[in-house]
Amino acid sequence: MTNLLDYGFPAELLPQGGPAAPARVTAVFKERWQLITPEGERYGRLKTKEYYFDGGEDFPTTGDYVLALPVPGDWQIVKTLPRKSFFSRMDSWHGTEQAVAANIDTAFAVQSLNENFNVKRLERYLTLAWNSGAQPVVLLTKADLPGEHGEMLKEAQGAAGEVPVLAVSAKRGLGMKSLEPYLRPGSTAAFLGSSGVGKSSLINRLAGEEVMATSGIRESDSMGRHTTTHRQLLRLPSGVLVIDTPGMRELGMWDAAGGLSEAFPDVERFLGQCRFNDCRHEKEPGCAIQAALSSGELSKERWENYKLLAWESQRSQRKKRGQASKALSKQQRQASKYKKKFM
Repeated sequence: MTNLLDYGFPAELLPQGGPAAPARVTAVFKERWQLITPEGERYGRLKTKEYYFDGGEDFPTTGDYVLALPVPGDWQIVKTLPRKSFFSRMDSWHGTEQAVAANIDTAFAVQSLNENFNVKRLERYLTLAWNSGAQPVVLLTKADLPGEHGEMLKEAQGAAGEVPVLAVSAKRGLGMKSLEPYLRPGSTAAFLGSSGVGKSSLINRLAGEEVMATSGIRESDSMGRHTTTHRQLLRLPSGVLVIDTPGMRELGMWDAAGGLSEAFPDVERFLGQCRFNDCRHEKEPGCAIQAALSSGELSKERWENYKLLAWESQRSQRKKRGQASKALSKQQRQASKYKKKFM
């Protein structure tokens, strides 16, 4: 028997009787979910009635806690249990929300100390990490590379604010002990970053063995190939639960207004301080933003990136409202067909 408490399953969510068993999603494939259950590893599929009718349960993602009926073959997933955190982004191809991981305690925003380092991308990760409800931590990898990294560290700290910034080397073990406060047995950490930053190498170092495939990076631009092809939750020998994710070079905002406030407190402290309530922060007299930019209290780069992320978040909120309306209409039509056929 597998003890789900070792996989981070909250004791208060364990069912008290009933046919459905608790499980945690460890990976998601096309129309199939890999589960860890009291009976060990199983696969499951969504039960049609619960997920496509009756209001529709949230589709599970890696890290989710679910209830599933233990039937022959693939189990039937019947309920997605409440989430304590949820990391998502906008799917740039379809303009829809894409779930990345759920029930994370620590979200490591990973960048490497080479040409991959990008402050604007880091600000995106921090915004979405804050919005998820997890604790963000900036992780700068490949600290063993030759050269002076002081400027990159300074830029990362400027973007991170009060978020911890850690520099490590999975290859040589430099700085790995600084991760220990965030990697307690039973806790779940997600490693989020673009391909080639060394997420899988970090997990292998933490595991003490090669549990994730790794590959090199192109010397021309320090970009890597996608060695991780799906999100995977693993339990390490230490009892820590980690989620590795495919490289995410494109990271669109999805309804991240709350995360913006946490990631850009230096910007938002000036909002609402202008002379006019409808100030566009351009050439209006008494604009607090323009005054802060002129005095150097606010950097132009931070302001420009804030505006871009805020615009993306507002756009996604409009899409979300439109999709919710369409989804409700579709559910109502499907429910009507279902009732005519079976009732």
